[in-house]
Amino acid sequence: MRIAIASDHAGFVQKDPLAEYLRSRGHEVIDMGPATDERCDYPDFADKVARAVARGDVERGVLICGTGLGIAMAADKVPGVRATPIQTVEFAQLAREHNDANVIGLSGRFVSLEDNEKILDAFLTTEFGGGRHTGRVEKIMREDDPGFAGVPADFGI
Repeated sequence: MRIAIASDHAGFVQKDPLAEYLRSRGHEVIDMGPATDERCDYPDFADKVARAVARGDVERGVLICGTGLGIAMAADKVPGVRATPIQTVEFAQLAREHNDANVIGLSGRFVSLEDNEKILDAFLTTEFGGGRHTGRVEKIMREDDPGFAGVPADFGI
């Protein structure tokens, strides 16, 4: 599988070891930065990976920041991307099976490298379940709906 990986300064310590782990599992890994652990803004790197996934240049994206939260939120803004922060193997499996997630946000500060390797294994080997989940994913991905998933834009906020 072709995978893009990136981090911010807080996730940098795990980026290279995770990239090597993925390569050892037979994946082609595209490192989209940063090159050092100097302070940087995670949205810049999340955007690079998300756009590569959305264009189809890679099949999946792996992002690492301190928590996995902000970097996943930034990536999820790109149309065609279903990014989610994940801290457990079970959530990685469910994100793939139920939501067809294509980008994962990992925590470089609160989750060990070994646990993140297990999370990546689940993220990369679990197939989308389809069936009843297909319509839900389609609703998530709708770009033409002025509201979200059928909720009118003027529902009272």
